[in-house]
Amino acid sequence: MQDLAGSDMPWNFNIFDGFGLLWGLLFGLFIASAPGIVCPTSCHCLEKSGMAVVQCMSCNLESIPPDLPRDTVVLLLASNHITHIPNHAFKELHDLQELDLSNNDIETVDLGAFHGVSDSLRVLDLSNNRIQSVPKEAFAHLRAKIRLSDNPWHCECTLQEVLRELRLDPETANEVICHTAAQDEYAGKPVIQVLDSGINFCNFHHKTTDVAMFVTMFGWFAVVIAYVIYYVRHNQEDARRHLEYLKSLPSSKDFDTISTVL
Repeated sequence: MQDLAGSDMPWNFNIFDGFGLLWGLLFGLFIASAPGIVCPTSCHCLEKSGMAVVQCMSCNLESIPPDLPRDTVVLLLASNHITHIPNHAFKELHDLQELDLSNNDIETVDLGAFHGVSDSLRVLDLSNNRIQSVPKEAFAHLRAKIRLSDNPWHCECTLQEVLRELRLDPETANEVICHTAAQDEYAGKPVIQVLDSGINFCNFHHKTTDVAMFVTMFGWFAVVIAYVIYYVRHNQEDARRHLEYLKSLPSSKDFDTISTVL
């Protein structure tokens, strides 16, 4: 008992140390699993100037990570293989100010892609992707300075309406080029230069639509006329056959003659 009593102090210290270590591990697990703290796989999370920065550059990502920390202020997703920005992709990131999606393979941007961050976002980089067009609602209410250079843009009415609503980064605005255009002569020219020259793709779009509607209406009218002509001719043929049939029937005199003979 004395030996055991003599060892009480170090034994108790070991117990407390064990509980302290266990509590530390549990607390660490709790913190790691708390919303806004866990760092996505392949990404590196750090704090810079008091801001939460999530760096996922060159990580071979094919989509936007779903488990981004909610307190993210700067999100760097450049140089990956992301092809699509879905609706509400960043809706939980209410503090997001800078979003870099440059040098990806993005082709489509859903109309609600930036819902939830329109008020907080200050910089959006979509340069060096494969975007040809975007819904005009995609950038609605965004206050961010946006980089759209080095994409294969198709210049037409929708793109014109999109550009009218957003703030292009002045340093890269002239690098937003018409890869193709509703009017071929504007292909290869900067979009801003084309629009500043007074070209209105929407007027061209309306004229094209009007011509298409006229052609369609004319086609339907021609079909209706052709059907009427066919119907009249077909009925005339039926009427002629019916008349010939009536003529071939015995007349009332023939019936009287037959009756007299009988």
